[in-house]
Amino acid sequence: MQAIILAAGMGRRLGKYTENNTKCMLQVNGVRLIDRVLTQLSSLPLKRIIIVVGYQGQNLIDYVTSNYQDKLNIEFINNPIYDKTNNIYSLALAKEKLQEDDTILLESDLIFSDNLFKMIYECQMPNVALVAKYESWMDGTMVRIDEDQNIINFIPKQAFKYSEKDFYYKTVNIYKLSRDFSSNKYVPFLEAYSKALGMNEYYEQVLRVITMIDHAEMKALPIGDEKWYEIDDIQDLDIAEAIFADDNHLLQNYSRRYGGYWRFPKLLDFCYLVNPYFPTSELIEEMQSNFSTLLQNYPSGMAINALLAGKYFNVEQKHIVVGNGAAELIKSIMEHETGKVGVIYPTFEEYPHRLTQENIIAFHTNNSDFRYDTNELMDYFGDKDLSTLLIINPDNPSGNFIPINDILHLAQWAKTKNIKLIVDESFVDFTDDFSHNSLLNDDILESHPNLIVVKSISKSYGVPGLRLGVLATADEHCIEQIKKDISIWNINSFAEFYMQIFGKYTKDYQRACQLFIQERTRFFNRLQTVDFLRIIPSQANYFLCEISNGISSKTLTFMLLKEYNILIKDCKTKTGMNTKEYVRIAIRNPQDNDRLVDALLQLNIKLSALEKRK
Repeated sequence: MQAIILAAGMGRRLGKYTENNTKCMLQVNGVRLIDRVLTQLSSLPLKRIIIVVGYQGQNLIDYVTSNYQDKLNIEFINNPIYDKTNNIYSLALAKEKLQEDDTILLESDLIFSDNLFKMIYECQMPNVALVAKYESWMDGTMVRIDEDQNIINFIPKQAFKYSEKDFYYKTVNIYKLSRDFSSNKYVPFLEAYSKALGMNEYYEQVLRVITMIDHAEMKALPIGDEKWYEIDDIQDLDIAEAIFADDNHLLQNYSRRYGGYWRFPKLLDFCYLVNPYFPTSELIEEMQSNFSTLLQNYPSGMAINALLAGKYFNVEQKHIVVGNGAAELIKSIMEHETGKVGVIYPTFEEYPHRLTQENIIAFHTNNSDFRYDTNELMDYFGDKDLSTLLIINPDNPSGNFIPINDILHLAQWAKTKNIKLIVDESFVDFTDDFSHNSLLNDDILESHPNLIVVKSISKSYGVPGLRLGVLATADEHCIEQIKKDISIWNINSFAEFYMQIFGKYTKDYQRACQLFIQERTRFFNRLQTVDFLRIIPSQANYFLCEISNGISSKTLTFMLLKEYNILIKDCKTKTGMNTKEYVRIAIRNPQDNDRLVDALLQLNIKLSALEKRK
């Protein structure tokens, strides 16, 4: 068997990265693609490797020759008109070689796990394409397969239909072609196709024609969860570096993204916090049915959006402002603080990160569950020179919750001491008696003009992609000050439309919150079966967990990501949490939650076995 690598392309979309070299000379995490693939091919008993070069071909030839001439039998074929042709011509230049042996055919802009070559080499099917179930990042040629893994159609890019995406597989651009197939089918069709349609085509079009004539000729070999990526531009490079990061950079490469995890469809995110039961499919369908209209129209200004939010939350328009996520509102309100701010640690650090250390008066909880109540806060801050007190309720990451009557008592205490009270209730809808626990009510706000309430719609309502949050207060000066800070069009049309319609789904939302509370109880009980975790009870949509077996929070987070593609929050860097090892685990739907618990139980077995060997 031999391998043919197509490496003639210019890689224009990679810009400066391919100014002086072809794409396969690109480095991913410090390793060139060509080095990676030649190392992987060296594990197979191949007679030779043929590389079709073109753009900056001599650079590639010189590099490969100087590094592999004594290790691998490598031949080169030059495509002199690489800038006028596509890969069908590059393969046509190698057609004589293609007919001399069974061939592994691949493109040079791929990065993939070591197992893929072994899979295709050991596959008993003589003519096979590695394929992956369609995911949103994939582009290019798709295939449809039957129950016997026959490829029944190649779907070119221009024939792709999103309505049929659930039936599509993406070609990984790694094929095994038998000598007989190449000689008697592929090359004759390649010559005829090229003669009829020219050389500015793709070699997979020939496979499509053959498949239309003989469905059983080409088989598909799904790669399952094996990792791979095709690198066409700088975004692809960035994603590939995250997927294929080494152990020292794996966590960092994912964590620094702060979201956008749809680019990694196999990743299970227990780090970011949303409602797993809302929105409903009906609400999503209504959003989808208006997609074109919303895409092509400007949103309203902040006054109309305040009206929409006020209508839903029973707050006057003049008392509420809508933000591009709660983060935009937090930034505005905290950066206007000039006095001392009381902060309870550990907490959601988006607030204190907007302050200088000199402006923070810190309260640290002194019990193992990070619990505190209003009496403790009033005792501690009573003699402090405080202008503002910050409460996250339920708190993040502890899940500590202060009942509404106690919060109102604290607000009255703060009012008598001329202290502004900021209450972030982004997680309050996850509390047991959620329908009675919100401070978003005009009577409450007007009775406590020193009270500012912040709520993230993203978290409670399960729509983080819309970036929605609200801030409400009877302090109209505060509202006007924030409005001056933010853009008149600070939210988009999709977010505005969501606020316009979500009132119709109130009963569905309340039902979703009830379902969530039930799942939280079930998930809590399952997590308690993991020997090395102590689960701290929570009134939010996450659990803070103490690790008790000597393993660090960083190590546990790393192991879950590397071995199970599960991301959790390492709390080691949070203020007030550096004396022990803690992680925060979001609460998702039952299927996802069970997958995490099963992974933790497997780790428990592995760690116990390692401990016994010591």
